[in-house]
Amino acid sequence: MSLADAKIAQLLIPISDFDAGVAFYRDTLGIPFLFAAPPQMAFFNAGGIRLLVGVMPPGQEAQRGSAIYFQVANIHTVYSSLKDKGVAFKVEPHIVNRTPQSELWLAEFTDPDGNQMALMSEVPPSGA
Repeated sequence: MSLADAKIAQLLIPISDFDAGVAFYRDTLGIPFLFAAPPQMAFFNAGGIRLLVGVMPPGQEAQRGSAIYFQVANIHTVYSSLKDKGVAFKVEPHIVNRTPQSELWLAEFTDPDGNQMALMSEVPPSGA
């Protein structure tokens, strides 16, 4: 047995303030809200993967480290919309890889608790 055929079903995103975290993911990022189990957990649907946005139990420290990349069709439009809503991006959308078939664009940001996130868009080459 192995995880060769497994799929990612849910990701935990640790937050420090339940209401602020729910507002950021639901209202600022616009990720569809599924349900909440206050005061610690709220669940969202990010393209078929469930995000558990949760406050850590007392005495348990949040483990941060993995970045979440949200694939979008038009990185510039989503970037502008989220920036207008107060999302603090580290840099504007930029190309990180170019092949004859596509360009890979990224724009990195963090949530209010410092969790690493990014917008990602793979598009045909600019000259095509």
